Amino acid sequence: MQRALVIGSSGGIGSALVASLAAQGWQVTGLSRRDDGLEVTDEASVAEHIGALEGPFHRVLVVTGALEIDGHAPEKALKHLTAEGMATQFAVNTIGPALVMKHALALLPRDKPSVLAAMSARVGSIGDNKAGGWHSYRASKAALNQIIRGAAIELGRTHRQAVCVALHPGTVATPFTEKYLGRHPAVPPGEAASNLLRVIDGLGPADSGQFFDWAGKPVPW
Repeated sequence: MQRALVIGSSGGIGSALVASLAAQGWQVTGLSRRDDGLEVTDEASVAEHIGALEGPFHRVLVVTGALEIDGHAPEKALKHLTAEGMATQFAVNTIGPALVMKHALALLPRDKPSVLAAMSARVGSIGDNKAGGWHSYRASKAALNQIIRGAAIELGRTHRQAVCVALHPGTVATPFTEKYLGRHPAVPPGEAASNLLRVIDGLGPADSGQFFDWAGKPVPW
């Protein structure tokens, strides 16, 4: 039986991933703050919840994150940046997924193919940044990308069939994005989940440590 773990399973994309994987015959375990009390920014909580699970999990998908936290909206310019706003972005979008990956590594099989993927964002790409703004969110995702890159190198030494990647899901119509969609086209969560799983299905160890969008195209760091 193929088993998957979805961290952030109560969110728009997370719940859609759970449903899509289950429809494909996967045995799916979901963890979230809303449903399970998992607080990804608290290592004790992460250790407790993930430590209670018994592996192996062939896919671990980290779908946590936030764009606006405690009233701190994405900055339009540097003059709007605050230390508190930046710290909250890093806590949720960088430290949280990093802690999850730290504790989830033990759940991956050493002798079979596996995927550890975290949701990043194209705006976290330094090479693709042509608009500026959104400094804290961009920086937190860029930092997450570095964590994923380093984790992939480390994982490759012990899990030679494993894949560790950053994924950009595209613009998805969820409460996460509704205030910021503007004229940008957005896809429903179910479609986003199908796109992401299609990309994951096509990955191999040679792709580990890279950053891909919803269509499977590489995103520059």
